[in-house]
Amino acid sequence: MFFIPRIPFLDSALDLATLLFISALIILSLLSLCFIFHLCFKSRTALHLQHFNSLWTVRFLLVLFVIFWSLNELLRIPTLRRTYLYPFFSTLAPFEEPHFCKIHVALSLGFFEPAFLVTLLFLVDVSIEKKTPNAFWAIAFVLATCLPMALVQVIFLFFNPFQKLRLPVPDFFVRSYVVSKSELGISMVSCAYPLLNTIMFGSFGAAYSLWFLFSCWKVLSLVINKGLRTRIYTLAATVLVPLPLQIIFMGLSNFWKPDHPAFAAVSFVAFLATLTCAAVGEGILVIKPIGDSLAAGGDACRWNREKKPAEVADSGDKCAV
Repeated sequence: MFFIPRIPFLDSALDLATLLFISALIILSLLSLCFIFHLCFKSRTALHLQHFNSLWTVRFLLVLFVIFWSLNELLRIPTLRRTYLYPFFSTLAPFEEPHFCKIHVALSLGFFEPAFLVTLLFLVDVSIEKKTPNAFWAIAFVLATCLPMALVQVIFLFFNPFQKLRLPVPDFFVRSYVVSKSELGISMVSCAYPLLNTIMFGSFGAAYSLWFLFSCWKVLSLVINKGLRTRIYTLAATVLVPLPLQIIFMGLSNFWKPDHPAFAAVSFVAFLATLTCAAVGEGILVIKPIGDSLAAGGDACRWNREKKPAEVADSGDKCAV
């Protein structure tokens, strides 16, 4: 719709940058897992670490969902998808390359990203609770929140109710890919974000942002430690700003076809917004609190409502957030 000159190497450069950022996030996630398991082993012999370690399952879930989201983003890279993934899956069963685009949208917008966002919210919420919920409750909370979104995304991606009901809708509302011809005559499949699926994810993002803002406000009302307040403000900023930006840029991507360089640039910005949220979330809710706990003796990360403000300030450096 808008004119942007074609730059031959733009797609390749953005694909390479995407691959490098994904690799960096996976390395950060593996480092987070090392921190989690180190704390688990350490807490077996250090009683003062056992209460803080009670949240290890939830932190593990957060890192796991971030890793899965990162790997799922590899499906967006045409060269990687066409060279390695498609030949492998096509030998196992009849499989068309456009299916990768539908799978990517369903898993990314329907499950993996909502799951790590909800797990992040769960960690913020339980940081002010007196009792630590068990792992089953954390898993149930994430699944109950994310599975309905995943189901709706799958229905509209793979079954297209509009087509079956013969309802006229613009193509970009349900378009998850475009097949184009390269200069050498080779068919190229480019993935897209259907506007309808983006709107559904945007509804989730709006409700989530309000809930997350309220949770951060509750935590800040109990925290007087300056360093910890800065940490919470940073976490809030890296969730409440990138998430709307991601949704906006995914919506803007529908102004161009997926094989246009402008689409690649806009999609890359949306990808960076999510990656920033995931990376900062791991740093603030996994690496930093575990490091503080190990360094300070592992005092439990809880804002106990029975504590006096002075006691809260003294234990602030050892809190989970």
